[in-house]
Amino acid sequence: MRSVRKAPKAPGELDEEHLVQLVATGDRAAFEELYRRTAPWMAVRLRRRCADEQIVAEVMQETYLAVWRAAGAFAGAAVGGTAVGWLWTIAARRLVDAFRRRAHHAEPPPSAALAGVAPAAEEEALAVTVGGDVGDALRRLAPELRQVLQAMVLDGLSVRETAVLLGVPEGTVKTRARRARIAMREALA
Repeated sequence: MRSVRKAPKAPGELDEEHLVQLVATGDRAAFEELYRRTAPWMAVRLRRRCADEQIVAEVMQETYLAVWRAAGAFAGAAVGGTAVGWLWTIAARRLVDAFRRRAHHAEPPPSAALAGVAPAAEEEALAVTVGGDVGDALRRLAPELRQVLQAMVLDGLSVRETAVLLGVPEGTVKTRARRARIAMREALA
C-alpha cells in the first residue's frame, strides 16, 4: 500500500502562528499573507493611539521589519501567546519609541517649559485617544495602573499579553486592573 503525502498548505490556508513560523524560514509568500491579514487592523489600532499618519506609517514599517527579522524568536502557543498578540506588542513598543523620539526632537511648547516637565509619550497617546471626564480620571491614575488599563481596554490585550508587554506577572496585571477599575469608578462617581 502506497502512502499518500499531503501537499503543503498555501500561506492563505494557514493561521497567523504558522505564517510567522514560515516567515522565520524566510518565506516571502507567508510574510506577504501575514501582512495582508494583519496590516489593516494594525493600522486602525495605531491610529486610535496616534493621529499622526506619518508616525503610524513609520511604526507599521518598523513593526513588519522587526517581524521579518525576529520571526524565529516567536514562541507562540508554547508560552500561551498568539501571533496577533506578538505583532501588537511589537507595534505598541514601536509606537512608544516613536513618541519618545518625537518628544526628544521636538521644541517643547511654552507651557511645558514653564512647568519644567514635558508630558510622557503615553500621556500624549492617551490625550489623543480618550478625552472628557474619563480621560481626566485615567490620567490621574498611578502610571502602573494606567498602563494596565491602556493595554487591556484601549489596546484590547489579554491579561497574558499585557503581562508580557509590561514585563510583570499575570497576577500583578489582574491586581492592577482591579485597583484601576475601582479608582476609575470612584473618580467618575
